[in-house]
Amino acid sequence: GPSGGCIPVELWDTPIDYESITATGAIMGSGGLVVMDEDTCMVDVAKFFLEFTQRESCGKCTFCRIGTKRMLEILEKITSGEGEPEDLDKLEELAYKVKTTSLCGLGQTAPNPVLTTLKYFRDEYEAHIYDKKCPAKVCRPLLTYTIIEDKCTGCTLCARKCPVDAISGERGKPHTIDQEKCIKCGMCYQVCNFDAIKVE
Repeated sequence: GPSGGCIPVELWDTPIDYESITATGAIMGSGGLVVMDEDTCMVDVAKFFLEFTQRESCGKCTFCRIGTKRMLEILEKITSGEGEPEDLDKLEELAYKVKTTSLCGLGQTAPNPVLTTLKYFRDEYEAHIYDKKCPAKVCRPLLTYTIIEDKCTGCTLCARKCPVDAISGERGKPHTIDQEKCIKCGMCYQVCNFDAIKVE
């Protein structure tokens, strides 16, 4: 569930019992598992789970009410490409404070996805912050769409479908994407029949 935590494939053979799962920093909760692949951004997953628990907070505990909100703001900052190195320390410190000072199970476990993704998938956080890239290509503000000249046939389909007219070029010749205009909607990638759109 949203408070369970996230563990890497290296721990796939962890026995599913209370002690073993707890030793990884996660909890079993209601007994469900979600398996994700390399196309999943773990920073985005932590944000997704925290959005839920933050919404569910009753507001009684200051750290749960305000702490989860501040954690969510940091995750939003990171996934939008505005993260800074010190955000990781702030996020971790805040997560431990929420975990240890909340009165109920929701507040005590809400930081689990953040703490476990920081522990096991820290490289993804660092890629978002230092390289301004999302390795899973999920966080739209961190994506760049370009046209591969050798593959572009100049069919104009991408240019016609672009909602902001960011793609230009003559029919039959390779097109280009104006990065200043591009809103990173991915429409060009979806409609290209020649795999000529590169997403980084």
